[in-house]
Amino acid sequence: MKTTIRVNRKRPESLTKQITDQLTALINSGAMAAGSFLPSERELANQVKVARNVVRGAYENLMRGGKIQSEGRKGRTVRSAGGKKKAGAAKGTKKAGTKARKK
Repeated sequence: MKTTIRVNRKRPESLTKQITDQLTALINSGAMAAGSFLPSERELANQVKVARNVVRGAYENLMRGGKIQSEGRKGRTVRSAGGKKKAGAAKGTKKAGTKARKK
């Protein structure tokens, strides 16, 4: 999917914030549907002509905001509107039916 992201180096906002805001707007408007893959850091950085760490920062902001999720080596995908993190067992809790080991 080709995204139309542009940055203006003369604006007071950081490049990371500009990219984050534009991707957020695309996701909220539905232009980037839930489950669709975002371009790789390298692809978007080359397209926008910024360093990869700028794109990585924008993606991290979106992940913290719950807008996207990482699929490991597959890439990052847009989360569904009601997408919350999957509830997992809390660390340190004992599974039902297991016994503590004796030392």
